[in-house]
Amino acid sequence: MVSAAALGTCAVLPTPVFALSSSAGTLQVEEMARGLDNPWGVGFLPDGSILITERDGRLLRLSEGELAEVAGVGQIAAVGQGGLLDVLVPKDFAESRELYFTFAKRQGNGAGTAVARARLGDTAERLDRWDVIFEITPGSSGGRHFGSRIVEGSDGYLYFTVGDRGDRPSSQDIARENGSVLRIARDGGIPSDNPFTQTTGARPAIWSWGHRNPQGATLDLDGNLWVSEHGAKGGDEVNRVHKGANYGWPVISYGRHYSGEKIGIGTEADGMEQPEFYWDPSMAPSGMMIYSGKLWPEWRGSIFVGSLKFDYLARLDGNPLQEVEQIKGRETERVRDVREGPDGSIWVLSAGRGALYRLTP
Repeated sequence: MVSAAALGTCAVLPTPVFALSSSAGTLQVEEMARGLDNPWGVGFLPDGSILITERDGRLLRLSEGELAEVAGVGQIAAVGQGGLLDVLVPKDFAESRELYFTFAKRQGNGAGTAVARARLGDTAERLDRWDVIFEITPGSSGGRHFGSRIVEGSDGYLYFTVGDRGDRPSSQDIARENGSVLRIARDGGIPSDNPFTQTTGARPAIWSWGHRNPQGATLDLDGNLWVSEHGAKGGDEVNRVHKGANYGWPVISYGRHYSGEKIGIGTEADGMEQPEFYWDPSMAPSGMMIYSGKLWPEWRGSIFVGSLKFDYLARLDGNPLQEVEQIKGRETERVRDVREGPDGSIWVLSAGRGALYRLTP
């Protein structure tokens, strides 16, 4: 474990070990890095090192107990909830050296969610290239609801989430990408089988719409895409994402406005999807992972979602889907991201603690 505040040193510090209680027994918790500043996303490189994004625009690499900044990140609009957000290490990284990032990009007087493709240099000390391959249609202002997670689909395309940017009606307007899951090729092009490529006036990258602010996204064990998203006052959701589907925000919701007023027309409407699960009160979901069962076979297929508000790691399972467990301790303070490591360990990125933890049996 090493501190982000000590990037100029080469000392490898001892790794503190804690424990968390769970339905699968005691979880050993190793603190792998501390002193992180608004950490947002985690990615595993084939050489065993780990990338960590910080919202203010810094990219870090953790290798053999040492934490170093990776240079070459492009211009980031660190405004409100926006900044450098998620990181994706694609399956072919060992050959391509390519990485993908979601971030807030300045657009005139506002900012919008964008995707950059970068190449990690051979020494892993800097990004040799930073190319913006996609950005949402300009027109949003303010610092809220950028999303944004990015996932490599089983079809090889990139799926990433965009929030409504605080403009509720825009989630029901397919002439804008706000409040949607988008699907693009790795060069930023639009796949011809996207649902709205032949719809006049629609933004062709849209894969699904009617979302509020999805900050979690992952594939299940069959390759299906799922997202977790923030509701307002109640109504945080877990959704299985279907091509061309409308998830209802702000026409339907299981929450209420922060003022207490009713949202839209209620909880159901024709042509709008129901969540697989929702929380009320809101727990503020962020990172999301569906577990393979490598180290905990009894958890195979379980959905893990981090809570920013109530400081726990939720485990969901069953049909119908239910929250069956809350894993909670000092290490789960404002969980921003949760990932499964290559060996089946569970990695928790705590924004509240400014730390990265590894969970094992």
